[in-house]
Formats: sequence, structure tokens, C-alpha cells
Amino acid sequence: MADNPLKSLDEYSRFVAELFDRFGVERSTVTVWGVSKYTGIAEGEIFLADEYRLRMREEIDFDEGIITSYGYEVYRSDERLYWYDDFPHPNDFSLASTHPHHKHIPPDIKHNRKPAPKISFSRPNLPNLLQEIEKLISRR
Repeated sequence: MADNPLKSLDEYSRFVAELFDRFGVERSTVTVWGVSKYTGIAEGEIFLADEYRLRMREEIDFDEGIITSYGYEVYRSDERLYWYDDFPHPNDFSLASTHPHHKHIPPDIKHNRKPAPKISFSRPNLPNLLQEIEKLISRR
């Protein structure tokens, strides 16, 4: 596999499929497709044990090998537990260390944000997200 699977549609598609096998994903609706020769989208839901699921969308620039935009939401059954997004909040100085990456957490999930040091535009985020959910499952 390439050093950076974000460099091509084929590599990222293969990376996602192999990742889901490693993490024991129960099922997935995630699809990775090309929008143009240089860009693509990965979107869908990943279903894990104990009714956990990750809803995700990534826009990818294969020419640059980066994620240009994303949204990740984690649910247990129908309850949204938290989410990550890249919407900038330049006036929230507590998020400066990982700007624009941050995580929305309860209480007041819409306004309660914390830095997200493991989220990046320059490498795949799914491994860290799935590890985080695995920890939640193992604590149950």
C-alpha cells in the first residue's frame, strides 16, 4: 500500500476496505468515489458492535493527498454522542492548538468543543476514529 492512501482513489478505497476488516466492522454503507480525476468523496455509515456507528463524509484532493473537508458523527443507537468537524472557530482560543479541527461533546454538544489533536487533513482519520469507538465498546 502507498505511504499516503489519500493520493489516489484506488489506494484510498483499498485502505478503507482493509481498515474495516481490521476493526471488525459489522457492516458499512461507506462508498468512495471520484468526482474528477483529482478529487473524490468518501461517505456513509460504519456499523460496529453494541449499536455504535460512525457517520462520515470526507472530501479528498488526490492530487495533493489531503482531506479538504470532513464531518464525523458518532452514535450509539439513535443518540448522537459527539462529532468532529473542521468548521473554524477563530475566536475560541481553547481550540487554537488544533485549529480548525475540534470535537463537539456533551453537555451542550453544539457549543461545547475541545481540541482534536488526532484529526488531520494530511492523513486518514478513520483509524483513530475507529480506535476511539473501540475503546467505548470495550468499556461497556
